[in-house]
Amino acid sequence: MDISEHIDALRLEGALLADAASRAGLTAPVPTCPDWQVADLLRHIGTVHRWAAAHPAKGLREPLALDGGSEPVGPVPSDAALLDWYREGHAALVDTLVAAPADVVCWSFLPAPSPLAFWARRQAHETAIHRLDADAAAGTEGPRADTDLALDGVDELLRGFLVRPRSRLRSEEPRTVLVRATDGPGAWRVTISQEPVVTVTADAPNDPVSRAEPAEPADLTIAGPAHELYPLLWNRVPADRAGATTYTGDQDLLRLWRETAGIG
Repeated sequence: MDISEHIDALRLEGALLADAASRAGLTAPVPTCPDWQVADLLRHIGTVHRWAAAHPAKGLREPLALDGGSEPVGPVPSDAALLDWYREGHAALVDTLVAAPADVVCWSFLPAPSPLAFWARRQAHETAIHRLDADAAAGTEGPRADTDLALDGVDELLRGFLVRPRSRLRSEEPRTVLVRATDGPGAWRVTISQEPVVTVTADAPNDPVSRAEPAEPADLTIAGPAHELYPLLWNRVPADRAGATTYTGDQDLLRLWRETAGIG
């Protein structure tokens, strides 16, 4: 996906999130985020949108503190104004990314072709995953994630977040998980050990270099359509609710994933 596609996804998913939050109501619990109500979800994502927008908007070379009350995030309003505040921050983020020059220089924290590409991609997935949280709170499933967005989101998780030293996904003995999309070009081999995760791609999107199909069998193979792999691997649905996804091998690894591979 390119920058404009990520911005389009951010625009759509952000609107869907607001709609689901409105249906659910501010006091509805968020099943996918224990201890949160919808108001907490809106405070979080509204703050993140403002925090994210500030980096390309101001060309910041160092990360801002991610907390309400500090400039330029500003204070979080009362619950009565919370949904409008969220919508304003979402629209401002979209506008900032549309207007930012392609060569803007600012801080980012995952590999990307450019800082602008990073922020567009990261905020598209931040918003899409939290839209699933809002849907869960509303008790109704929203539209399935677009296949390209879902594949890209799996790729960001497996090759971006989980390989960071701060990831908690670890195993005393080396274990491997092969993730394969059944409806698009995506296959990732994830090696879990006492060291940071290593992910090798077979034919995942956005990877023109590493395209060697894993030859050895994995301890666990997860195969399914992208729209199921996306929420499954981001720990938004349990394995038994991803009905078209199959699991071959050591399913204890599903429990390990669920307990230690969580991303907010």
